[in-house]
Amino acid sequence: MRIPRVVLAAPASGAGKTSIATGLLAALRARGLAVSPHKVGPDYIDPSYHALAAGRPGRNLDPWLVGEQRVAPLFLHGALHPRRADVAVVEGVMGLFDGHATRAGFGSTAHVATLLAAPVVLVVDARSAGRSVAATVHGFRSFDPAVRIGGVVLNQVGTERHAEILRAAMAEIGMPVLGVLGRRPDLVTPSRHLGLVPAAERAAPARDAVAELGAAVGSGLDLDALLALAATAPDLPAEPWDARVAALEPVGSPVPAGPRPVVAVAGGPAFTFGYAETPELLAAAGAEVVGFDPTVDEALPAGTSGLIIGGGFPEVHAGALAANAALRSRVRAFAATGAPVAAECAGLLYLSSALDGAPMCGVLGEVTAAMTPRLTLGYREAAAVTDSVLAARGTTVHGHEFHRTVATPAAGGSTGGDARRGAAPAWRWRDASGVEVAEGFVRGAIHASYLHTHWAGVPGAAHRFVAAARAAHQTEAFRAAG
Repeated sequence: MRIPRVVLAAPASGAGKTSIATGLLAALRARGLAVSPHKVGPDYIDPSYHALAAGRPGRNLDPWLVGEQRVAPLFLHGALHPRRADVAVVEGVMGLFDGHATRAGFGSTAHVATLLAAPVVLVVDARSAGRSVAATVHGFRSFDPAVRIGGVVLNQVGTERHAEILRAAMAEIGMPVLGVLGRRPDLVTPSRHLGLVPAAERAAPARDAVAELGAAVGSGLDLDALLALAATAPDLPAEPWDARVAALEPVGSPVPAGPRPVVAVAGGPAFTFGYAETPELLAAAGAEVVGFDPTVDEALPAGTSGLIIGGGFPEVHAGALAANAALRSRVRAFAATGAPVAAECAGLLYLSSALDGAPMCGVLGEVTAAMTPRLTLGYREAAAVTDSVLAARGTTVHGHEFHRTVATPAAGGSTGGDARRGAAPAWRWRDASGVEVAEGFVRGAIHASYLHTHWAGVPGAAHRFVAAARAAHQTEAFRAAG
């Protein structure tokens, strides 16, 4: 199947990939093209800007989280939904060849570009260099013959003379220049402790920023040349990923007939981290997926039989979450019915008793959470410690951590401590030094953990969760509470 496509990469982080990718999506869409946005790696924030620019979900492509064999199928799925795209833009992560710390190049932008057989456009920050930029580009072009760099975008160019020097240097090595962008200090997306501020938290300012980026990229890049490069990508010998098939793996049994259990998925400004495939998998497994905003909604959606609270920034919105005492009480009562609750990172904090002193739901007993100066970041290979609503005991998953908080049981210790009040750890893994880590909480139908997973890479998770929601709906405790 052929989808014109191009990967935007850079020699290192901070070169302007996200701004240019977002602006390119907006500029191509302004031309009337259907554009499919994708992001290499586990990042949740950049895809929120991609989605604003493209008018369709931003989707992640991460070989570690979903497996190499699913990258091309997931790409095709995104490029075909909600309708077939005219072109796809894939934003890379970090430097072109930077990937998994212990597996050279695995999960890198270069790795994904080869899996997609896609040409690469190298975004080069030219602020402090002239002809030397050619040496950088030449080195990246020759480093891995399997990666085809089809052109460069010169970013942060100071003057017309600077641009002339850079263009001449690119001509020396026969590298096409697909665009030149000047310095625009006014086009800066605000950041904080985990990166850019998500688009959902900025609303109108984010839309304005995307429009300005689209105008800047539309005038600074040769869109026709870039589209011609994208059109050189060959057919992909893969079938599109299908949520209806994936939701039954490895179960194999069809979705039961009858009413669809309502699975409530937290959203709003506090819970912005999630992969587009998760609600698709839930729906394919037989659920009715309904969103809600814990900062303002005082009740769970009517008929809720399962609750998913993903990642985000509850630490930033702790005041609003704490002030919504009605919903916190209802979440606590819902969890007590034995209905399934899956909480990931931010969700774990929301289920704690307090976050930086602000009262939360108290579902996990005396677990408290607080911000720390230390960033916990990295890929993990984890095994399920016990049976849960997400995985059978012993199931191995690939996930990642990304947080500056710590959740601590009352008697001390982190989420790996022993003071769990009847809860088992959710996962075990070994850290970089080989020390075993026990993390998260599983108690009854509650699963709370810092570990982020992509359910397309965890076969059976959606089916297992929806089955638990369907079963919970039939219990006396649930009917009595509802």
